[in-house]
Amino acid sequence: MMQYFRDARAELSRVSWPIREEVLEGTQAVLLFVIGLTLIVFAYDFLFVRLVKLVLP
Repeated sequence: MMQYFRDARAELSRVSWPIREEVLEGTQAVLLFVIGLTLIVFAYDFLFVRLVKLVLP
């Protein structure tokens, strides 16, 4: 069991961890994408609700 933890620790020391700036850039990209996609879905939903209200009395 202890060997597993030693191996895991050794393996994690070989990982190339991103620097803070890379993490922040990735986070910003994801947030912008999610916000943009949310606005697009909201616009389509709003449009379809209006169209259905025009068609159905």
